[in-house]
Amino acid sequence: MSKLVIVESPTKVKSIKKYLGSDYSVMASMGHIRDLPKSKFGIDVDNGFKPDYINMPEKKELIKSLKAAAAQSDFVYLATDPDREGEAISWHLANILGLSLDDENRISFNEITKSGVEKGIKNPHKIDINLVDAQQARRVVDRIVGYKLSPFLWKKVKSGLSAGRVQTVALRLIVDREREIEAFVPEEYWTIDAKLLSGTKSFTARLFGMADGKKLDVVHDEKTALGIADSLKDKKFTVADVKKGTRTRQPAPPFTTSTLQQEASRKLNFTGQRTMSVAQKLYEGVDVEGFGTTGLITYMRTDSLRISEEARAAAQQYISEIYGGNYLPAKPRYFKTKSGAQDAHEAIRPTNVFITPNKAKASLTAEQYKLYKLIWERFLASLMAASIQNTVSVDILAGDYLFKASGYKVKFDGFTVLYEEGKDEETDDNVTLPEMSKGDSLKLKALLPNQHFTQPPARYTEPTLIKTLDENGIGRPSTYAPIISNILQREYIEREKKSLKPTTLGILVCDLINEYFKKIIDTKFTANLENSLDKIGTGDEEWLNTVSDFYKDFDALYKKAEKALDGKRVKIPVVESDVICEKCGRKMVERSGRFGKFLACPGYPECKNTKPMPENEIKEPCPVCGGKLVKRISKKGKKFYGCSNYPNCNFAAPGIPTGDKCPECGGYIIKGLRGRKYCMNADCPTRKTKKEKENGK
Repeated sequence: MSKLVIVESPTKVKSIKKYLGSDYSVMASMGHIRDLPKSKFGIDVDNGFKPDYINMPEKKELIKSLKAAAAQSDFVYLATDPDREGEAISWHLANILGLSLDDENRISFNEITKSGVEKGIKNPHKIDINLVDAQQARRVVDRIVGYKLSPFLWKKVKSGLSAGRVQTVALRLIVDREREIEAFVPEEYWTIDAKLLSGTKSFTARLFGMADGKKLDVVHDEKTALGIADSLKDKKFTVADVKKGTRTRQPAPPFTTSTLQQEASRKLNFTGQRTMSVAQKLYEGVDVEGFGTTGLITYMRTDSLRISEEARAAAQQYISEIYGGNYLPAKPRYFKTKSGAQDAHEAIRPTNVFITPNKAKASLTAEQYKLYKLIWERFLASLMAASIQNTVSVDILAGDYLFKASGYKVKFDGFTVLYEEGKDEETDDNVTLPEMSKGDSLKLKALLPNQHFTQPPARYTEPTLIKTLDENGIGRPSTYAPIISNILQREYIEREKKSLKPTTLGILVCDLINEYFKKIIDTKFTANLENSLDKIGTGDEEWLNTVSDFYKDFDALYKKAEKALDGKRVKIPVVESDVICEKCGRKMVERSGRFGKFLACPGYPECKNTKPMPENEIKEPCPVCGGKLVKRISKKGKKFYGCSNYPNCNFAAPGIPTGDKCPECGGYIIKGLRGRKYCMNADCPTRKTKKEKENGK
């Protein structure tokens, strides 16, 4: 019998075909093949919110090929991704190919390995209509918001703007945080540290309170701080108490989609989108030397912490063989998945722990290696023994005051021998204190009064925003990266180093939507809607009821907003710079174009003078025409350097020209964003990978 297996990604085809053998042919749908039309609303509100799905025009030839292959096959398996969206794609495929929804033709691969593919093919089931309905409800709700709110913004603000249901909530979080920062009033306070000697070893203790045990009031001014310091200069510093103990540090659980994006941002400086793109390739399959083509990680869109017993046993074997039995916990460690999580998949883990990062390194790109190493180490560490620390806390009396010092030594490194979780705010708490006993006299080397100011809440970074979205149930694992990417591309927010800061446009759009659609972008309302979508997926709610209830609320707010702003238009505030237009003397203002921000004269159209933003100008000249080079951003959000004389000069490069030419091909040598120098000619022999050189390509 000839059997056809349809997957989503063409990258999976080779791997899966190898595992299934000659009786199977494998094709890819290349993602969605049917969707709502782009040119119209596509939802029949008066007829039960019926979606008007159409075959995607760009997939015409692919659909023809899939139909022909299905007609020639004895059976068709639908093996799209194992999530809600994948279930919907299988349903669309079944409709287009004329497959019965009663057939058990839906298969899922949690990992693209021999065992994972064989397990999937042996356990076919019907398409889960509940999951399809949940995805359909999400699509319809998002279409209602997008196709109503976006034109509303066009009419009231400016054309080209857009709004989305979940990303507007994320934007509101960023705007609200910025307002907290702006409203914050710092308060001065002082700390007093004593630099002390115990024998020949020095350490630092901090003023904690009064000798009678009462807590010291916060010192708000220099005079008081210096007065306390002066009163302590001639006092004896004596050890009043030494408390010793142990504490246990448990490892972090294996990755979910959210925690993977957070940690990859902290440790690898990857954006969420970049993380998911690299993870997708690791899941779909890589040709690993010595192991063949195999998926290196399990499915990467998950909020589950479950681990298969087979994977657990393999990890325990590896830990015991490499590190020793004492690096295994007394009892196997199980992690509890948070309530409300979809537990359809395992946590993100390596499919084979014996394919270590070092063994796979030669077969991976630099990005793939870094992410695989992160996932591999986190998974192994999650099943290792806890780290044990010997702690010490010392109370020190000086006159009427009490100082405290604390520290620890590692007794047993446990999981930390392999991996430690990153932190959003790094702290230096690894202090080793000298041996001390009660009654010991200490020598004062210096008293250090230090001025501080209370700090406003920090701006969101990608990891902290993803963490907040996840904790509040806003969006789902697959949506975090697109949410941030969308509001960046729409220029509602911008990056300032690693922080996410709202733009003037973003604040205006957020305030406008918040004024008239506050309920829709409320975090609790959005989280409750996500819960409803989950309940539809489990068959506990009807999708039509959820969509209908949402539409009633939204439509009432929309009509009220249209009436309130009838004939009115909201003006975008202009951000004025300190740069003077040399042609007319006006202060230039910030504008946005296809390549990002630039300065323009407010006297347009009388004065058409423009300039690059000062921080975007590059000292090195254009190697083609000698003009100024400017840092720009493409439509896809990628940074590059282009000539300011565009369109007369088309020079553009992903790095800054060094002024040197490549000895191999004569191309321009550029310095990348991370400082690496290379030839910008993609066909240059110096750009070939090690593998290509070995294969003689």
